[in-house]
Amino acid sequence: MMIQILEYAKELLRQTASPTGTGVDLTMGNGHDTLFLSRLYSQGQVYAFDIQQQAVENTRALLEEAGQCQNTKLILDSHSNLDQYVPGPIDGALCNLGYLPGGDKSVTTRRETTRLAIEKTLQRLKPGGILAVAIYPGHEEGALEGEMLQELGRSLCQKEYDVLLHRLINVPHSPYLICFQRRKQKHGGASATTA
Repeated sequence: MMIQILEYAKELLRQTASPTGTGVDLTMGNGHDTLFLSRLYSQGQVYAFDIQQQAVENTRALLEEAGQCQNTKLILDSHSNLDQYVPGPIDGALCNLGYLPGGDKSVTTRRETTRLAIEKTLQRLKPGGILAVAIYPGHEEGALEGEMLQELGRSLCQKEYDVLLHRLINVPHSPYLICFQRRKQKHGGASATTA
């Protein structure tokens, strides 16, 4: 079986991470991505967002059990408000769309706030920084979020961002990944191409 999409996303983040960097978990859920980012940016700072108190409690318990609370701020608010909490540039970010596993499936991410969160994260990404978004098109809002994010990705300037779509094309409703990477600018203003 091919690598799970979240593991693939984490591998991409590992390749560009500095321990002193800033990470953002746009959807903390049960805390697994938050814990990953906390370890990845062990000497930096991680900000994790969710609108559900249960997600914050679950994540706090996971971090405490792992002894990994010192560099992580858990924020009970929409990811669309990240600019009110994250003071500077972002090295890497994860966004696992959908609903809280084991929680109320009627409470799900929505494309309006998701778009704002993604746009704000992209504006703050450091050159070389990566934002990885897991999308679940098996429910209506997930399918709409995916369409919106693909459209957003196509609209980005190719001199500023690379956008990767990682998807099983023979399983239409399977989860998939969109990764955004801010390109590093070459000296002298010219952008080099790779063969």
